Amino acid sequence: MKQTGLGHHFASRLLSLVPTLLMLITIAFFLIRVAPGGPFDTEKPLPQEIRANLDAKYHLDEPLLQQYFRYMGQIVTLDFGPSYQYKDWTVNELIASGFPASLAIGGTAMLLAFVMGTLIGVIAAIRQNTAVDYSIMGMAMMGISIPNFVVAPLLILVLAVYAGWLPAGGWEWSFRHMLLPVITLALPVIAYIARLTRGSMIEVLHSNYIRTARAKGLPERIVLGRHAMKPALLPVISYMGPATAGLITGSVVIERIYSIPGLGSYFVQGALNRDYTLVMGVVIFYGVIIILMNFIVDMLYAWLNPKIRFDEG
Repeated sequence: MKQTGLGHHFASRLLSLVPTLLMLITIAFFLIRVAPGGPFDTEKPLPQEIRANLDAKYHLDEPLLQQYFRYMGQIVTLDFGPSYQYKDWTVNELIASGFPASLAIGGTAMLLAFVMGTLIGVIAAIRQNTAVDYSIMGMAMMGISIPNFVVAPLLILVLAVYAGWLPAGGWEWSFRHMLLPVITLALPVIAYIARLTRGSMIEVLHSNYIRTARAKGLPERIVLGRHAMKPALLPVISYMGPATAGLITGSVVIERIYSIPGLGSYFVQGALNRDYTLVMGVVIFYGVIIILMNFIVDMLYAWLNPKIRFDEG
């Protein structure tokens, strides 16, 4: 793999992400303003002079196109503006306060899901068409089918209410408070990764170069670890890009059930309150995370699959 070709590829990838992000910001900006209602609409209408002062303060009295270019100017300086509903808070401060909790829970859940899902998938592939394989895939199918909002109350009921081992909700930076939401988030992802790993590993194990490695008398652990594992992980890495972005930017359902002050909760509250700047800030932040995750996936692909070439021109 040529280093210059690899560098050129990644540089072009980074440049191509700029128009994608610009399109995301533009579509989100105009869509949220097309929706009925506004940030200062209440059941009891505000007096006209107060409403006019609020619109003037937040530049909502300007033409929509002028508001757009004003907002784009703020984004260039990484300023998402003030929140319309959370008094004395900027959107940057709200994201900074909510993201650490979402990152801790989502990141831990993805790490657990990757380790457990990969291990389970490899075991199922090695024991293909046996009782072990059928049992693992059956449980994986259940994990995919049962939604989080069903799993979470069941875990709370069993482990928190009946057993009393863990807290039922609330947030503290402790293992006990993180365990239930992490498990709830990780379970369906474990199931997806296990199925992807199994299917990919079975395909790789039937490849010619694996047969050649076995024919040379290499130990099975060397065949699996050195020759089969990397190419078998390619579909898993593809899935983990957007999945990781989704987990670490906050799961709305999980954060609501476990009363976690994460980014997902702020996003829902902002959407309900028509808090334009807060919703825009979270959407842009989420978009940047997805872009970064996909970029990391590209780099991992180059490492996992030596056949990939990024030639210049």
